[in-house]
Amino acid sequence: MAVIDLDRQLQELRKEFARTAPAGRVALYESRIEELRSTFARHAALKEGDRAPDFSLPDAQGGTVSLSAALKQGPVVVTFYRGGWCPYCNLQLRSYQALLPELASFGASMLAISPQLPDASLSTAEREALTFNVLSDLGNDVARQFGLVYPLPQELRDALSSSNKALPSINGDASWELPVPATYVITPNQRISLAFIEVDYRQRLAPQRLLAALQEQAVT
Repeated sequence: MAVIDLDRQLQELRKEFARTAPAGRVALYESRIEELRSTFARHAALKEGDRAPDFSLPDAQGGTVSLSAALKQGPVVVTFYRGGWCPYCNLQLRSYQALLPELASFGASMLAISPQLPDASLSTAEREALTFNVLSDLGNDVARQFGLVYPLPQELRDALSSSNKALPSINGDASWELPVPATYVITPNQRISLAFIEVDYRQRLAPQRLLAALQEQAVT
């Protein structure tokens, strides 16, 4: 199966946004990304070799999924995304959906986590035709344990609100906090074997790198 060129799709989306965004919006987002790059406590985020905290979160169908239960079946890919309102996140989720047969060949499964309410997670799963578990981390509790949470400055709150993306209504709390997009590969003994953390939400872990990490884990 041909692996989707996620990097190319992300670059095309970035160019399209630059062409169609409201005046000043691109410069605003660029400046806030660089600000976050300088203030985000990356050293506090969980990294390769760390033990991943167990968690149990509601899925989009009204059930509950725990990391420990998923790890009994094999390695787990855990990806934190901002929400179904983020087009970059949706590209990533679709590309990872296409990887599921490859993941299954390694005995691995996928969990996608965002702070949005379960109804919004269900909408994301249905719209993007996702068959892996899409989980709701209300209040960013699990993302906080991974060291990924940051608050949005007022300018970004105003920009999102003007685009009908007011986070309090999507996430069900007034915090205006998001997780830095991150993808982890977690081994059955609950150790992190790959940690991809990027404050620039326009960049995501390429499917090729994810498969390479699982391949490396399979032969060690």
